[in-house]
Amino acid sequence: MQILDDTQGMSLALELAAKGMYTTSPNPRVGCVIVRGGEVIGMGHTQPAGQAHAEIMALRDAEARGHDVRGATAYVTLEPCNHHGRTPPCSDALVRAGLGRVVAAVTDPNPLVAGQGLAKIQAAGIAVSSGVLADAAWEMNIGFFSRMQRGRPWVRLKTAASLDGMTALHSGESQWITGPEARADGHAWRARACAILTGIGTVKSDDPQLNVRAVDTPRQPRRIVVDSRLEIDMGARVLEGGGTWIVAAVRDPAKEAALQAAGHEVIHLPNASGKVDLPALMRELGRREINELHVEAGLKLNGSMVREGCVDELLLYIAPCLIGDAQGMFALAPLDRLDAKKTLKFHEVKQVGEDLRILARFTQQQE
Repeated sequence: MQILDDTQGMSLALELAAKGMYTTSPNPRVGCVIVRGGEVIGMGHTQPAGQAHAEIMALRDAEARGHDVRGATAYVTLEPCNHHGRTPPCSDALVRAGLGRVVAAVTDPNPLVAGQGLAKIQAAGIAVSSGVLADAAWEMNIGFFSRMQRGRPWVRLKTAASLDGMTALHSGESQWITGPEARADGHAWRARACAILTGIGTVKSDDPQLNVRAVDTPRQPRRIVVDSRLEIDMGARVLEGGGTWIVAAVRDPAKEAALQAAGHEVIHLPNASGKVDLPALMRELGRREINELHVEAGLKLNGSMVREGCVDELLLYIAPCLIGDAQGMFALAPLDRLDAKKTLKFHEVKQVGEDLRILARFTQQQE
């Protein structure tokens, strides 16, 4: 394969990074391509946590092919690490390999790296540069960047609605407003997240499994239920298989003991109103190394998440139908002034099957 310029080299590295979409968390998704004389001689992407990073995989690939990497150029979608974590520093490995040049798409926001990886490589006499396809590299690891820079995950709230903004009939019936293609696409977004969050209202009304079923995935995201009064039924499907986090505002020793015995964890985060402190929950999830959080809840929790500044972007599936008076997407208080509205920017609009998928981001990034 011929690589003619830095953009082409980094494009290939990003394609490799995408192979770790569902597997690298809490680590970032990273790809690496090693090129000499315009020819690709080694490729790799980051393996699951505790295993080799992209740079090591690419060096191994080049060695397995019988190539000498000395003097070659490495394209990496994120600055090589410079610290001992679960694995040794990749910057050291690149220096030992004797590369001639290292090109990083973006510097690593991790305070343990933050430019030090490239500085070490440059100090060893290897040419370095960064900024090639930086926006695409940032999108690839939007949750990792959020956790490193803000101490909380990137929060994506998904909902499906009719063209007049209704998500369910007053009876609760909602299956199905959107088509099968949109539903499968929604599961692909579930799969890339580290965790999926819903509220006790949705658990009571829909009894969701809250897992990935419509697409193949090597791992299931963590399931989280916001349940202020700890009302969850022990037979709820979201509890099947163990490992669910239940976030409560009250204590119930007997219920907690039963949940813990079944392999779940109860997290207490009450606010002054006796509800779950949602901003505190976002910080706690950051501490627990959740990069991307996918929210699928009802209009009450949706409204609370938006009102309390806990949502970064909306993932909306809009069906070409009208339902009339029914349940909306968000329970938000009426405004006294139009200039108090929450504004968003369309990031992407795409047709999926017969429905529209809209990715819209709040114009003021949540802290």
